[in-house]
Amino acid sequence: MASSDNIQPPTDNRKRCSWCGTDPLYMKYHDEEWGKVVHDDEILFEFLVLESAQAGLSWITILRRRENYRNAFAGFDVQKVAAMQPPDVERLMQDAGIIRNRLKITTTITNAQNFIKVQKEFGSFDKYLCSFMPDGKPINNQVSQTPIRTEISDAISKDMKKRGFKFFGTTICYAYMQATGMVNDHVVECAFK
Repeated sequence: MASSDNIQPPTDNRKRCSWCGTDPLYMKYHDEEWGKVVHDDEILFEFLVLESAQAGLSWITILRRRENYRNAFAGFDVQKVAAMQPPDVERLMQDAGIIRNRLKITTTITNAQNFIKVQKEFGSFDKYLCSFMPDGKPINNQVSQTPIRTEISDAISKDMKKRGFKFFGTTICYAYMQATGMVNDHVVECAFK
């Protein structure tokens, strides 16, 4: 994704979900990614890193730092992130391009290690996630009010916590599900659903 400084606002007048407002980066994310089904473990790991970093912050705060996170965390290469050591944590604590929260940084490394364990157990992280979905398929909601959690996000979050994942409560899990297209919560009027 390009730097947010280079993102031009879409020039069309198509209806969008109201949450993306008029911020060009948010609109681009809404139009091109949010609610689109992802089965690629690399992208699923990227969103795990980003959504976990979001805990307690707004999504736009993390979205604006996405490229910085990509650079800081080895292009979201799960093997490289899982192998990071204390000197890497200290280096990342000096990186003004990311959220410099020691617990979130160390959690990213731990989550990478747990991500690999899940891949080994299920064959892929995608297969693991699909095991929670009805018939293994995404849910296409037609909503007027977007939920912040569901029974499925509760179940995934609880299971991931049991597996040692951190910063992945049910609300963050549901945002992750939206980001990766496990659920499509575009409002009925949205042209991008």
